Amino acid sequence: MNNYRDIIKEPIITEKSAALKEQNVYVFSVDPKANKTQIKQAVEKIFNVKVESVNTLNATTKSKRVGRYVGRTNRRKKAMVKLAKGSSIELN
Repeated sequence: MNNYRDIIKEPIITEKSAALKEQNVYVFSVDPKANKTQIKQAVEKIFNVKVESVNTLNATTKSKRVGRYVGRTNRRKKAMVKLAKGSSIELN
């Protein structure tokens, strides 16, 4: 990964992620090849905050069908990043 912005794709803003925000946990869509250390470094550099821990999960792909053709959706990986006390990220 050459650039930190290649690792962190976008924030995931849902009701569940809004509830996690109260616990100082933010959810991001990340590159499926990125590991926890790379995600931690990217969040610290992009948002200028201190990261306490990173939890990741690989979202399962779904089988999709268009007519007689069957395919699968793209691979996705989510990262739940817990920030240290006093740190916060402003997401719009």
